[in-house]
Parts: sequence; C-alpha cells; structure tokens
Amino acid sequence: MLPTPAPLLQRMIGGRQFDFDRQVAVMAIINRTPDSFYDKGATFALDAAVAAARQALADGADWIDIGGAKFAPGAPIPVAEEIDRVVPVIEGLAGSGAIISVDTFEPHVALASIAAGAHVVNDTTGARNPALVDVVADSQATLVIAHSLARPRTPHPAPSYTDVVDEVVAFLVDRVAFATGRGVPLERIVVDPGHDLNKNTLHSLEITRRLGEVAALGLPVLAAVSNKDFIGESIDRERTERVDGSIAAMVYCITQGARIVRMHNVRAAVDAARMTEAILGFRQPVRMVHNMPVKEV
Repeated sequence: MLPTPAPLLQRMIGGRQFDFDRQVAVMAIINRTPDSFYDKGATFALDAAVAAARQALADGADWIDIGGAKFAPGAPIPVAEEIDRVVPVIEGLAGSGAIISVDTFEPHVALASIAAGAHVVNDTTGARNPALVDVVADSQATLVIAHSLARPRTPHPAPSYTDVVDEVVAFLVDRVAFATGRGVPLERIVVDPGHDLNKNTLHSLEITRRLGEVAALGLPVLAAVSNKDFIGESIDRERTERVDGSIAAMVYCITQGARIVRMHNVRAAVDAARMTEAILGFRQPVRMVHNMPVKEV
C-alpha cells in the first residue's frame, strides 16, 4: 500500500483549494468528438463545446474535463487533430475559475493543453506512456491515473479478473509508484478505478461496492460512472435513460470515498453531491428556516 498521510487529500489545483476529506468536486464532461458514447457529437463544434462548458459551470460544476479522442475502440485520432479539438476549448474557458482537465493519453496533447491553461491530465491508460508522465512531472499539473487493461482505442473482449478490486488496487499502487519515480509528487496524483474500462457489469458493480478499498490508498478518488453500460445493464435502461441510475451510483461512490465525480448531467449531479455532503456532515445547510425558533422583533 502507499504511504499516504491525510494531508494528501488537501489539494491546490488550478489556484483552488480542495479538502477532499470533506469535499466533493463535480467534474463536467465535454467531448469534442463526433462519436462520443453519450452525446453522439452534440458538443463537437467549438462554440457548442464552450457553451456547454460554461453552462456546466453555471449549473455548479467545479471542474471541466475536455476530451478530443475517446478511449473506446476506433481508428486513431491524429495528434494534431486532437490538439485542435481540445486546446481552443481550454483557451475559451480562460478566466472562468474552473478546474480544467484534458482527457488524453497523448504526451503532445497533454503538453499543448497544459500550455493553454489545463490544470489536470486525465489519463485513462494508467500512466503507461513515460513521455506523458514526464510532461506532467515537468509542469504543475495534476495527473489522474485510471485503471484499464487495453491499449487506447483497441478492443479487450471478455476481460477476466480473479478479484477485480484487489487487481485494480494493485495496478494503481504500481502506476502511482511509476509516476512518482518519474517526478510526479503524490500531492499531484488522483486515482480512478476505471468503471467499465475493460470491465463487465459485475466487475464495475464490485468496484462500486468496494470503492472504499481504493479510497484507502489515501489519494483522492475519481469515480467516472455517468451513464455507463454497467448502469444500463443493471437497470435495463438505454443511454438516454440512465440519469437516475447514474446519480444513485455517484452518491454511493461518494459514501465509499469518491471525492471527484465525473458526470454528464451536471445540475442533477451537483444537487445530489451537495445533499450527500450535507447528510455526511461535510457541509452546513445553506439556510435554516424549517421548524426554527422565530426571532422576536
């Protein structure tokens, strides 16, 4: 296990202070891809992407995650094209106050994104590319290390695990050690168990149920559960009908230690996250009127 004292949950990211011991950050998803699994290219156009990001911020998102190439199998995206997709969105959010992350596994995309103002590199390949890790190490950016098995955009049919949670945790420990060995401090690393990434529905449900074992590493945990297939298969809903299931999965993940939640339906996610924080005693109600003593004039 990692030597992870509690201060590793206190983070300064993009000029904002987070206490991930008692705070949940909602990460909105903006895909500049024509084939994104959920919105099917609705935010592929630059103006639509920037507008969607600004609406997410208005709806209460803390964080905007911008992707120009999906992880799922498909033809490779030229690096220059991926840069052209994500960098203008990052630039368009300058001065917004949001934490901005780039969802990429390409070192040159990460480098260009950080130069444009991104604060986080969200790597769904588990920091397998040393060059990408070096880009983050040479910057002030945070690195998200997610568990996956396959090379990007390649299939991995029928993944098998003896104990999926034990294997995910061992993988994350190994990849965190790799990243720190190349100069990324623990204070700039977030871990993600990778729901549905080379996992079937039973695997993703087990990870959700035992997410506390991932949180026990002592690093902030990102849960990316929004509208994923494990939700659709669990409740028999198509991708456009999974909002309620996604919120339920998100809330459960928060109770098990997730402190960053990557969600499509931002306003509903923000309300659910803030209510969960209140129930857990992480935050006070915004106002207190119901059944309170009436102040005498």
